[in-house]
Amino acid sequence: MLKRFFWLAIAVVVLVCSFGTNSAMALELDAETRTVTLNEQGETVTLSLEQATRGKRLFGDICAQCHPVGLTKTNPNVNLSSESLALATPRRDNVEALVDYMKNPTTFDGEFDISELHPATSSSDIFPEMRNLTDDDLFNIAGHILIQPKLRGTQWGGGKVYN
Repeated sequence: MLKRFFWLAIAVVVLVCSFGTNSAMALELDAETRTVTLNEQGETVTLSLEQATRGKRLFGDICAQCHPVGLTKTNPNVNLSSESLALATPRRDNVEALVDYMKNPTTFDGEFDISELHPATSSSDIFPEMRNLTDDDLFNIAGHILIQPKLRGTQWGGGKVYN
């Protein structure tokens, strides 16, 4: 009987602790961390906690299967790190550029349309997961992608060396 009580007490403590450290708490980011580059002109925008949370969820549901921790499974030479996004043509290191990419993806050098290979709202007939995404959803996903290097540093997009 005492042994059962002991295990019950342990279970209650674990349960109570899990309520105190839920995933929403992990997203209680300060405003500086939630501030990302909006456009090519260098203007910034601060995502709300709700936007950051939604971006994280949508990225996890839709993007993470091919881009776990910012990697690109189909092409390990291209990732979602700040450096890679800045080196793309056109640059993809701001919210507006990432939203444009999610609508009409192109190769890293910007030469060719890859909407038949990469999920995009322009090819939602091929990629049904993109059908119901609004511009706000794309904005939130882009914000999440740009917040991650601040949180994970080189582990975001850094490959097996850092993960």
